[in-house]
This record gives sequence, structure tokens and C-alpha cells, in this order.
Amino acid sequence: MSSVMMRGANVELTREIPGLSGLVLGVTWDAGAESVLDENLVTATVLCGADGRALSGEHFVFFNQLDSPDLSVQQLEQALGGDQDQVEVHFAAVPDDVERIVVVLYLNEGTARKRTLGRLRTCRLRVLDLDGNAELVRSEDFAPLLSTETAITLGEVYRHRGGWKFKVLGQGYSSGLVGIASDYGIPL
Repeated sequence: MSSVMMRGANVELTREIPGLSGLVLGVTWDAGAESVLDENLVTATVLCGADGRALSGEHFVFFNQLDSPDLSVQQLEQALGGDQDQVEVHFAAVPDDVERIVVVLYLNEGTARKRTLGRLRTCRLRVLDLDGNAELVRSEDFAPLLSTETAITLGEVYRHRGGWKFKVLGQGYSSGLVGIASDYGIPL
């Protein structure tokens, strides 16, 4: 099933793979010689309700809060397979009021530093089968699309007709985490 998906494309994961129990969402990037940029990139996951907003501040999973309250989404402390960060999603544990699980990447430093995601050489989101880590799909390389952005929504896993779909987003934010927090109702 592995293929490259462009922004806006989606795939019905559980219809294509009956019995799929969950996913590993792997974020990979190449900052080249920009070690400070590399060290300040943060992957986060937002668990959203039907209104498209985070259920609460506890439904924002990142380096200071590695698990969602129900343990359905967990950021791994050590990524495997060439990804810089990985998040596990266990479908059976996702509460009924969670409609979307959005993966974001943001720059965790003040804007005075003038670093942006536009300096990345590559930036992708991979979707892997939780059982065995086989790659199912991957996003296009977002790096050529970025310039002044300091945050980006990479993709989302969402409920559809009793199953789960994945969609590539690629929405950049020049306002960084503040813009993401505003759009998804995350208290900062």
C-alpha cells in the first residue's frame, strides 16, 4: 500500500487494511547543518472533537506530556526507522468523542531567532502499521513548500463511516505554535 500522498489527498486505512489496530506516525526532517533548528523542532499531536478543536489541554501530546489522558495516543521517547519523532495511535483506545488526531511540527523558540521551517531540506510524515511497522503511506516532502512558517500541520487521522482515514494537510503557520493553538483551541 505504500505510496507518496500530496496535500489534500486521503486514504481509507481501515477499509484498505481490515484488522488494522493502530498506527505509528513518524515525522522525519533534515535540517542540514542547522543544528540549532534541528534541536528546536517539536512534534505534537492534537486530539480533536467534532468541532475540530482540542478536547482539552491534556489532549495536546508533546515532549512535556507524552500520553493522551486515555493512553490512546503516545509519543515515543525513542523513534525508530530513521524518523526523528514517532507517535503511536491505538484505535481501540481512542475515546468516542475524539474525531481527529492531528500531527503538527513547530519550532520551539522565540521569533527573535529568525529561524523558520523554510530552512529545512526535507520534512515528511510517514504512516506505519502499528503491528510490524510496515510503511503504509507517506506525505510529499513539505520542505520545498515552506518559507517563513514556524509551524505546520502535517496530517490527520480521522473517523469515517466506522473506520479511520488519513489525510495529508501541509498547512503552514507563520505565527508558530500560537497559530496552531488558536485554530485548535489549545490553551497555552
